[in-house]
Amino acid sequence: MSPLYARHKRTTLAIATAVAAGALLSTGLTTTASAQPTTHRPAAAPAALSATAHASLMQKAQDDAATTAQSIGLGAKEKLVVKDVVKDVDGTVHTRYERTYAGLPVLGGDLVVHTAESGRTEGVTKATKAAIKVASLTPRITPAKAAQQAVSAARTLGSAKSSTDGARKVIWAANGTPVLAYETIVGGLQDDGTPNQLHVITDAATGKKLFEYQGIENATGTGKTLYSGTVSLTTTQSGSSYNLTDASRGGHKTYNLARKTSGTGTLVSNSTNTFGTGTASTSSSDQTAAADAAYGAQETWDYYKNVFGRSGIKNDGKAAYSRVHYGSSYVNAFWDDSCFCMTYGDGQGNADPLTSLDVAGHEMTHGVTANTAGLDYSGESGGLNEATSDILGGVGVEFYANNAKDPGDYLIGEKININGDGTPLRYMDKPSKDGGSADSWSSSVGNLDVHYSSGVANHFFYLLSEGSGAKTVNGVSYDSPTSNGSKVTGIGRDKALQIWYKALTTYFTSTTDYKAARAGTLSAAKDLYGSGSTEYNTVAAAWSAVNVS
Repeated sequence: MSPLYARHKRTTLAIATAVAAGALLSTGLTTTASAQPTTHRPAAAPAALSATAHASLMQKAQDDAATTAQSIGLGAKEKLVVKDVVKDVDGTVHTRYERTYAGLPVLGGDLVVHTAESGRTEGVTKATKAAIKVASLTPRITPAKAAQQAVSAARTLGSAKSSTDGARKVIWAANGTPVLAYETIVGGLQDDGTPNQLHVITDAATGKKLFEYQGIENATGTGKTLYSGTVSLTTTQSGSSYNLTDASRGGHKTYNLARKTSGTGTLVSNSTNTFGTGTASTSSSDQTAAADAAYGAQETWDYYKNVFGRSGIKNDGKAAYSRVHYGSSYVNAFWDDSCFCMTYGDGQGNADPLTSLDVAGHEMTHGVTANTAGLDYSGESGGLNEATSDILGGVGVEFYANNAKDPGDYLIGEKININGDGTPLRYMDKPSKDGGSADSWSSSVGNLDVHYSSGVANHFFYLLSEGSGAKTVNGVSYDSPTSNGSKVTGIGRDKALQIWYKALTTYFTSTTDYKAARAGTLSAAKDLYGSGSTEYNTVAAAWSAVNVS
């Protein structure tokens, strides 16, 4: 799970949004906001697959997993478990696997096998190059010791839990030599009210803490929204009432938690097919936030389907769900993969719901990342995780929606006034303008909060899309510098998005750092546009401009 903001002195996270929306539908059928035309995708771009076709590819890959493991040189104790399959327009298949060793999950052992239409294996992308082998599967420390350490770590985040929510033996292979370890999880709440799901990895031989990461990842009907104006929503009629169930997009539902911090909440419904008033309210029964959340969910679904051929977060045709009015004066939004849902707070004084369009796209994209590359939410991979949500979810969804009340830009959280002075949460053209984010890579970037280390990738994406120097897009002025003084000419946002998505889904793994991200995006650009193409060369130039080589 990952919250939307980085917290300053444990007060606020690094992203938030507020929305007021309404829905109108006269029948049980649904209508939607007008979709953007499906763009032509290159031969190496992902093909649109039906849920049945995707499930069939997944099943075939799992049936062939033993043969695949042998063919790519895995050991006798290793097995492959299919996580996802992407098929390109030209028939190339990219199968993402998790690994087990002697029946234990291998954390950091994920890999992607690239197979030509002919069935020939063209390459393997691995999270670790180390051979998976441990001397003993018998721990030297007790589970209780690992649990005690995990609880102590969680307390530093404000959790009051005195016991763990679960523990298991694993093989830790994310860095260095693989070792037997415990993965221990501690729940409860962090000190700002965000749910806690701290994963602590402990060496089972020495008791040394190897790694920790937070599992919470920061989010015809007519909707009267707070930020996006009056929009079309898809709703469902049930008897004499209407509810925010979008049957046309995998069954997405929007629930009201009414200030609670657990449970699913109550499905948002109304006697008329209009939801929200278009104005902010401090009432926990107000439906404006729900309308905004529903609008964000439908635009994000349509964006991934029409731009990348992806049917839902897991690419299986099934929707997540949204929860609004979480907690009291909760200034954040987050994605939780364990419930497969988005959750939105109402902001300071319960007057500013964090349900704007870019926040909704950001949160749901955490789900896409979790179900593709699975980028670890710590260090440089954590920064890439956050940046992916800003790039694909924040910028991509906002430009796709083409909403006159919230036009596309390279700013994150610009509508929600989280800083209290009208400034955005993050800037892509020069990330350091937020006071904490990195404009370019340095050896210390991995030590920053992931919402700030993300600046390197956000800046890369802006340069790749728009280029360096001064420019005005949709009425917003930008002036992007480069770390090496070079001049970069952008290739356009649409191509940049295709490159990032393909890299995420076919070349990034759980341990990808900035150097590996450069390699992955270059591979994606080569697949899509050719080695030596303008697009390929600009990817290289944009990374060099943020000091990644």
